[in-house]
Amino acid sequence: MKKKLLSLLLAGAMTVGLAACGNGGDTPAETPSDNPDATASDANVAVFYYAYSDAFISSVRSALDTALTGAGIEPQNFDGNSSQTTQNEYITTALANGANILLVNLVDTASIDTANAIIEQADAVGAQVVFFNRAVEGTDQEGVVLNAHENVAFVGTDAPEAGHLQGEMIGNYLVENFDAVDLNGDGQISYAMFMGQVGNVEAIYRTQYSVEDANAILAENGHENALVYFDASNPDMYQADQAGNWSAQAALEYMQTNLSQYSEANGNMIELVICNNDNMAEGAISALQAAGYNTGEEGSTTIPVFGVDATDSAKALIADGYMTGTVEQSATGMANALLGMVQNISAGMTMDEAVAAVAQTDTELYSVSDAVANKLYVAYSAYTG
Repeated sequence: MKKKLLSLLLAGAMTVGLAACGNGGDTPAETPSDNPDATASDANVAVFYYAYSDAFISSVRSALDTALTGAGIEPQNFDGNSSQTTQNEYITTALANGANILLVNLVDTASIDTANAIIEQADAVGAQVVFFNRAVEGTDQEGVVLNAHENVAFVGTDAPEAGHLQGEMIGNYLVENFDAVDLNGDGQISYAMFMGQVGNVEAIYRTQYSVEDANAILAENGHENALVYFDASNPDMYQADQAGNWSAQAALEYMQTNLSQYSEANGNMIELVICNNDNMAEGAISALQAAGYNTGEEGSTTIPVFGVDATDSAKALIADGYMTGTVEQSATGMANALLGMVQNISAGMTMDEAVAAVAQTDTELYSVSDAVANKLYVAYSAYTG
């Protein structure tokens, strides 16, 4: 009963601190650190990022550093550099040095064995683990990890949501601009798809629903089976970053190769580019511009390009007319949610209580999984400038 009362009091106090995050954007906002009763002076926080090089993760790191230091917490930051082995070594070291709250952005996403090993290692020394951004279990295994431990929570996104939003955005855009996008006038839109990481839950759903939902909207408007993958010899219907880094370089190289074979002159031009994230969208746009597309110059053809994350550079490309749209994932919203989790855990809440308290601070931005009480979702939103 005491913990429940504390949960309600803290949730109310945090509402003031996080209210400015309600639009889901990345404008710096006040945080729950404004509540002196919720400070986490005893928290020894270690943050483990899968890769500093990821543009969105870089935004999260900047926002989280600001949020934590503003609350008087100096985090230890570690770059996994896309190596789970490296990340594991850092976790072992941080725990040996007294870290009692681990914020973990897994390298090996949706790896149950990896997640369980980290949780058990932390539990052995009484530390708490909050995974974030990258799934610890697949949607068909929901709760297998998170429901099995008391010292763990997850802060991230509802994986299918970005794919659905991207598909809706693409479908609506094509309904309005079908003839202009259909460069060869064959009644179909030839698209390229760049996947961030094979096996990644978010990548799988973004790849699937962006096409399915766009086709559904097109069919409702008289365009049956309008999206056709540009390379009939590729049964996967995507090109993936084999290093799993969701990188601009991977998309750039793929698109350069594609454009050496597909062009308006040949009558088989790629007419639409769909990317799992903005990094890959930027790489694809660089290749298109090098080939004379998406330059903004008079007479230049602009190929619609869609991404996910709404990074600052992607927003600039959209403003300049080189990119068409993206799905916003709030780095500030995620950072503030993680700060709230740190403060709530330090105040003695259970993981379920901590998640519920953060969710109540902004019901438009945050929600709790229906199936897993210690799983907090940060909402996506469409962005077209």
